[in-house]
Amino acid sequence: MSTGKILLVGFGPGAKEHMTGRAIQAIGEADVVIGYSTYIKLVQDQLEGKEVVRKGMTEELDRCIEAYEHAKQGKVVALVSSGDIGVYGMAGPTYEVLLQSGWTPESDIEVEVVLGSTALSACASLVGAPLTHDFCSISLSDLLTPWPVIARRLEAAAQSDFVVALYNPKSGRRTGQIVEAQRILLRHRKPETPVAIVKSAYRDKQDIQIVSLDQMVDCKIGMLTTVLVGNSSTFLEHGLMITPRGYANKYDHLTGEVKGDEQKGRSLTMGLDGWQACVRQHMRTNPDQSLRKVLCYFEMPLAQILQAIAASRDNDLAGTFSAVAVSSDLLNLLQKEAVEWGRLRAVVRSETGGVTELMMSARDFKTRGEWLNIENDHFHLHIHWAKVTHAWMVQRGNTLRSIHFVDATGDAIFNVSLIRKNGEFESAAESNFQQNWQQQIEKMK
Repeated sequence: MSTGKILLVGFGPGAKEHMTGRAIQAIGEADVVIGYSTYIKLVQDQLEGKEVVRKGMTEELDRCIEAYEHAKQGKVVALVSSGDIGVYGMAGPTYEVLLQSGWTPESDIEVEVVLGSTALSACASLVGAPLTHDFCSISLSDLLTPWPVIARRLEAAAQSDFVVALYNPKSGRRTGQIVEAQRILLRHRKPETPVAIVKSAYRDKQDIQIVSLDQMVDCKIGMLTTVLVGNSSTFLEHGLMITPRGYANKYDHLTGEVKGDEQKGRSLTMGLDGWQACVRQHMRTNPDQSLRKVLCYFEMPLAQILQAIAASRDNDLAGTFSAVAVSSDLLNLLQKEAVEWGRLRAVVRSETGGVTELMMSARDFKTRGEWLNIENDHFHLHIHWAKVTHAWMVQRGNTLRSIHFVDATGDAIFNVSLIRKNGEFESAAESNFQQNWQQQIEKMK
């Protein structure tokens, strides 16, 4: 018996002129063509003389099994899908079925993935250039993916300012997902953010709507629709949805001349090697800003900002701020060394914006398993100490002496600060704090 073959063919929007040469060739080679009935219709003119197996919407695994059974008989099988078969397509399920059946790449049955134009790229080409910068795609279908997982991905993409392509946005039964997606996106995007809603790109019933994010759910949206949501820089002009690539950060858009201290072919001054210097310059230029405001301005984890401050030099100061990383035992510093700092203010911020300030002493700290508890006659505060990974001692002129504790992602957990009386720190507390500061500096040498 001859060796069988499975061709996983993505044919793009459907019309032959939008298919790759290899996709056309692969369908031509096939003895058997398997696919969802709608997909079969789109390539009907290429199926003369072939065995055709049509399957329904929810019969994806049946298609994979059918392809495997035909291939075991020595046939060449084309399992077809619109778009790119590896993007929300049948390539993944097919490999899963094959591997679970004992197939390996060294087996007699050869498997080839034939790429195709994705729905998001096809839709984008019809509305301008919305995907010119970083983007992501998220399926709103919760048939196989739990909604909390989808919601977390939407939240992360929105917060990170990705252009977002929404697949499977709505169906006859699933009508609330697109509404919830809009709600999440609007927490991080302006209501006027451009949105392209494209149905059946490059097909007979093609329909294009370009609206604002706050109008998105009022539009006609279905399973044949892909929704492209712009980021903070995406703009709409003459009916075209454009996401700038970022050249304006380095070049004058009219003359093409390089701006300021930027260099052609080199990272931006706000690139990996230079952004910390920009933090320090911003703090010098805005000496009245609090650490919290600097953190919000750069939208970076606290640890990243503190690292930038700690890297200050005499000719490159971070305004009146200075910082040093704590290299000693954090718990020892807090429970023993900080006892000599006198009365302290502990500050804990919630993710929703609440701020708790507690007046206490380092003697109030007690450990219990993975937890650090602050306990006195007035309150109990429990810190999950196992999540604390780093700490920085921070000073600001003669107004701030504090130590900030962060987790593995660099986000703040809590901080404690010396308390001033009549605008001044107690001399003993200040002296002990400075001794600890110098000890940390010495340990870093």
